[in-house]
Amino acid sequence: MQGRMFIIGLLLLSFSACKKDDPIADQLQPTIDPVKESLLATPKGFPEVEFPADNPFSWEKWELGKKLFYDNILSTDNAVNCGSCHKIGNAFSDVTATSKGADGADGTRNSPTLVNVAYLPYFTREGGVPTLEMQVLIPIQEHNEFNSNIVEISDKLNAIEAYVKMSQAAFDRNPDPFVITRALATFERTMISGNSDFDKYFYQNQADALTDAEVRGMELFMSSKTNCSSCHSGFNFTDNRFTNNGLYETYSDVGRYRLTLQDSDMSVFKVPTLRNIALTGPYMHNGSFVTLDEVVRHYNTGGADHPNKSTLIKPLNLTETEIADLIAFLESLTDVEFTQNTFLAQDEK
Repeated sequence: MQGRMFIIGLLLLSFSACKKDDPIADQLQPTIDPVKESLLATPKGFPEVEFPADNPFSWEKWELGKKLFYDNILSTDNAVNCGSCHKIGNAFSDVTATSKGADGADGTRNSPTLVNVAYLPYFTREGGVPTLEMQVLIPIQEHNEFNSNIVEISDKLNAIEAYVKMSQAAFDRNPDPFVITRALATFERTMISGNSDFDKYFYQNQADALTDAEVRGMELFMSSKTNCSSCHSGFNFTDNRFTNNGLYETYSDVGRYRLTLQDSDMSVFKVPTLRNIALTGPYMHNGSFVTLDEVVRHYNTGGADHPNKSTLIKPLNLTETEIADLIAFLESLTDVEFTQNTFLAQDEK
């Protein structure tokens, strides 16, 4: 009896050893590339990303969301996708003042960066959308963007076997509006940028990460002389409030008034993040400034008079050296590692 048990034990041990070293068995084990997994890491100085209770993170959702983000199937003419207006090399913004939508329709506002959208409390330039899941619906139905319908998109996805399989794996259901919005939001919540030269200097204590000019620009940015950090504050360089920056005396875009119908919100817009700002031009809600030099000089003049212009916007009287230093600091907010992350980029076909 003891001999029989000894043989059984050897067989079990042998089976276990073979299983451990079996390359086929290894292929069946789910593995995540450590670089890909770093997408979920919280940069130093940042709060942890919170995923909603009704949309917790999973890699299956992420994969589906990424595929949808770069698929023209979202637009009515199958010609544009999310990545058309939000390019990774430009920190998920566009290179034109306003982007073209389905059927070549002209956009009305500059495409904002999607960097760190996981931390935003509301969406669109007037802040009328409370969640990232709901925001997904905006470009889908806007006539000058995708000009589509999420129900029709669901029908198209259900006719594609790969999408049905991915949807079942991620949500245990076939593609529908719930699946589309949750998957896209999951992918976008991993667009976290927090490893610029500024971050290395300020949060990671690398004293040589910034040049002397960049340090001078940072100190100027955070000083009472410019008040830049009064609006562009915190780890994400925005206080997420709404303001008028004196771009014009009269605006063609009513801004937040479109949502509230309050005169105090006429031509008032959400303060954007400055992260990767050197890559996200043209600037302003309508892309009217091409360079950072134009932007800084606008604030240096104090802007145009408007009833709702922020009291913080006033002539700065900066010298040419100070202007150059301030621009140098803004350029130090570029996160090259983020913009070259192949896991966030469109897969090669």
